[in-house]
Amino acid sequence: MSAAGRRLETASLTPLHWVAIALAIVTGVVHLVLGVGFLPHWMGIAFVLAAGGFFGAVVLVLVGYRRRLLYLVGIPYTGIQIVLWYALNRPASVADVSAVEAIDKIAQVALIVALIVLYRES
Repeated sequence: MSAAGRRLETASLTPLHWVAIALAIVTGVVHLVLGVGFLPHWMGIAFVLAAGGFFGAVVLVLVGYRRRLLYLVGIPYTGIQIVLWYALNRPASVADVSAVEAIDKIAQVALIVALIVLYRES
């Protein structure tokens, strides 16, 4: 059955799953809000697409679609977001990081940790 035809399969989700889902939603919302603000610039499109990736992954986890693969793909996907942010912003110190950026990066690092644990436990 395709992911589109699936029903929610939340009974097997652990508290760690819900934490990871919340973290993905946080970073997805940050990317969506920033992306809409940057449109029509290419950065806006990139941010909106990144948000779509996070939201899409949440939906796939909720319907139970290949969760182990999602954890595995989510680790580098989220890591690349951090690397690209650093490459584009080059903060010299913590003072150069906005509150929104800090929230997003903390959520992303925590999400990577959660995904590693979920992958190892699956």
